[in-house]
Amino acid sequence: MPLISLALVILVIGFSSVFVINPGQAGVVSILGKARDITFLEGIHVKPPFISGVDIYDLKVQKFEVPAQSSTKDLQDLNARFAINFRLDPIQVVEIRRKQGTLENIVSKVIAPQTQESFKIAASRKTVEEAITKRTELKQDFDDVLGTRLDKYGIIVLDTSVIDLAFSPEFAKSVEDKQIAEQRAKRAVYIAQEAEQEAQADINRAKGKAEAQRLLAETLKAQGGELVLQKEAIQAWREGGSQMPEVLVNGGSGQSSVPFLFNVKDVQR
Repeated sequence: MPLISLALVILVIGFSSVFVINPGQAGVVSILGKARDITFLEGIHVKPPFISGVDIYDLKVQKFEVPAQSSTKDLQDLNARFAINFRLDPIQVVEIRRKQGTLENIVSKVIAPQTQESFKIAASRKTVEEAITKRTELKQDFDDVLGTRLDKYGIIVLDTSVIDLAFSPEFAKSVEDKQIAEQRAKRAVYIAQEAEQEAQADINRAKGKAEAQRLLAETLKAQGGELVLQKEAIQAWREGGSQMPEVLVNGGSGQSSVPFLFNVKDVQR
């Protein structure tokens, strides 16, 4: 029986002295509440039994969404929501344990307020319109400031994403009014251009008609002009839907002239 009790005591001491760090994690051992200056990475490790504890930190990429509010250079309200991808620096895990504690504390007491301050700095460099038209620059300024600020806390920023960027209702209304005014101005320009093109088309048609009449007049003056008139008279008569006349009287004497056409039956009626 004493041997069994001794074996149990040894077994308990053994389990209390050994801990395992999984891949992608880091551990900090504290003895009587004081963190040791060693970061334990993946594998099996030994610690003092009963009087020590192990805090495990995830070194893999973490993602949290953080809201932020600021004023732009032209004093317009700007609200944003960022997705922050980060991981903990394994070299500084001991300092993180001593100064920040848990991952929840890191997010609420470091990442969230530093995100807010970084966004204030980045937004203050842009007007509200530049925040829209130069959104990439705004994000780059934010990334640079946030990365520098979090680095001293042992937090490595891998990437950020702007999930939402909202403006004050007054500015949104002014943007809408501006877009409507621009659309109306473009419509007015289009109508003016259309009218100008139509006027030019009328001028071109008038010039073409005048040129056609000039050419016709020259043709009539030339030899054979009477034949042209006869042909056009017959063509016009046919297109008008008239019946074939029973009498064809050639006007004039000595020279060809435009024929005078009539239907005998119409005369009889």
